[in-house]
Amino acid sequence: MLKARILTAVVILPLFLASIFYLRDIFWIIVLLAITTIGSREWSRLAQFSVRNTILFMLLTVFIGGELLFLLWDATQNDVYSPNFTTIYLSSLIFWVIAVPLFLKQTVSIKHPIFWMLVGWIVLLPTCLALYQLRVISPWLLLGFMATIWISDTAAYFTGRSLGKRKLAPTISPNKTWEGVAGALIAVTVYALAWTIWQPNPTFAFALIPILLIMALLGIIGDLYESLVKRQAGVKDSGTLLPGHGGILDRIDALTSALPFAILTTILLHSSSS
Repeated sequence: MLKARILTAVVILPLFLASIFYLRDIFWIIVLLAITTIGSREWSRLAQFSVRNTILFMLLTVFIGGELLFLLWDATQNDVYSPNFTTIYLSSLIFWVIAVPLFLKQTVSIKHPIFWMLVGWIVLLPTCLALYQLRVISPWLLLGFMATIWISDTAAYFTGRSLGKRKLAPTISPNKTWEGVAGALIAVTVYALAWTIWQPNPTFAFALIPILLIMALLGIIGDLYESLVKRQAGVKDSGTLLPGHGGILDRIDALTSALPFAILTTILLHSSSS
């Protein structure tokens, strides 16, 4: 398993980095739409859709996602910090901060397909848009925000394995611990401090630590929520596309909750400083 994880990362990571830095915008849109479409297929599996509902959900996701990306592309031609999609990003934040903690606490399983389609779009589409707009602003900014989640996940894993005693959510994800959360927050704080050293914008530098810490917490919530959905669906992974890692959703679960917040705060900070 570990060997497969490493080999997959060795292949995927350089391709992803090359896409971030070298693809033209139109091809980046195609990549994001492909990732979102695969994610919608995996979400259909977790939601236990019928074949008909799976096809309907995937087609609607491609149509809605493609239209939103085109509108965002058009908006960012004039202003990379375009606030046109802040409502979508804010809706995502409300979902992760208010709705998801209630789901995690109550662990209620709702079976209606329309509900799961709406939730799937809240999970997938703001993330897709955030990946596009952050890259348009700066590929380095996008990479920096994504690295926050990678550092948080890695620190939580190793701290939890070595020091973890108190379970964070034993009925949802038994391996996660409060000690792992503390390790993640400490690692992200150090990372944020290092980032501020070379950040030329003083307003953004001052806000980096709280932004990245909130991102880390949101990432943990996103991870727990996908674990809950997988547990309710009775599966270990969302898919099998990435050997050793599972599916697309298994790799972006924390990003779905953190990146919309990252772009939202970036837009708001830019607006306040301009």
